[in-house]
Amino acid sequence: MEYEIEKKKAPEWGEVEVLGATFEEGAPEGEELGKWRRKLDSREDKLKYLRNGERYWYSNEWFGSEKRKNPA
Repeated sequence: MEYEIEKKKAPEWGEVEVLGATFEEGAPEGEELGKWRRKLDSREDKLKYLRNGERYWYSNEWFGSEKRKNPA
């Protein structure tokens, strides 16, 4: 794959070289894309996966770097 290099003007730097897009156009291929249900074996695994996702979006108990002392 050959990379595109563009020249652009940057403040206080003059003209600089910037790396262009590095992805290949098109859609992903394969039968397994988006089929997360097949990757989980039992019903309990599927429910656990969904509960964790809901906790991430809708819960007040955050973990790791997302934990805040004061809610936004």
